Amino acid sequence: MKNLFIILITLLTLSSCSEYQKALKSEDIGVKYRMGVKKYEEGKFAKANRIFEMIIPQYRGKPQAEKLMFLNADASYQMGDYYISGYHFERFVTSYPRSEKLAEASFKSARSYYELSPVYSKDQSETRTALEKLQEFINLFPEEEENVAKANEMVKELDYKLEKKAFEIAKQYNRISDYKASMAAFDDFISDFPGTSLREEALYIRFDSAYQLAIKSIESLKEERLQTAKSYFEAFKKRYANSEFLVLASVKAENIEKQLEQYSTKS
Repeated sequence: MKNLFIILITLLTLSSCSEYQKALKSEDIGVKYRMGVKKYEEGKFAKANRIFEMIIPQYRGKPQAEKLMFLNADASYQMGDYYISGYHFERFVTSYPRSEKLAEASFKSARSYYELSPVYSKDQSETRTALEKLQEFINLFPEEEENVAKANEMVKELDYKLEKKAFEIAKQYNRISDYKASMAAFDDFISDFPGTSLREEALYIRFDSAYQLAIKSIESLKEERLQTAKSYFEAFKKRYANSEFLVLASVKAENIEKQLEQYSTKS
């Protein structure tokens, strides 16, 4: 019985492969269309895509074209080929703005770009594109509550990547002792991401950059830069009176006050 079962499965597999190969070679686009849909429904997305790509140009303008374009995009999506699925779903949305599949296609297009977003340390062009697509979906389909909720979660995740990228750039300037650039970058960071969870550390490192710049400055610039560093410390302390960075910051602030006393004595 076991051997008979194996033989039956083998025969069915060979028959299926034979049918698929016949469909590939067939001149009848209807045969190809039906085989492509069958393979899609079986979850054999690569085989479905192979057929869909062959017949899409021939179905352009025909009633089946809408379903064909959607299935072709979704097969790529299901395989994780997000560059292709994002592009194809975008084309579908443009071509069929009244489709009942419009919301699903829009979401999966945006989700495809989200999946392409790299780690924060790499170039974030694709992250910005994904944010645009997700926001478009949220704005256009507020009634799609489940997918809107998912889209909002993705937006939060991508926003944090951009925050982390900007934060690490500003922090790197501090590490390499380019204190002016670090201060400017942290000013931009605080302005661009007012609600960031990294604000406490950003304000501290901005103060540290101002402090390091001041104490290493030539005499003619030192007093003004010490005053700037002092103002940054006060802004940090006012916002984060219980910060874990406050002890280190306070030591530097005391040194600022001592150095500023020299200028008040001179005047």
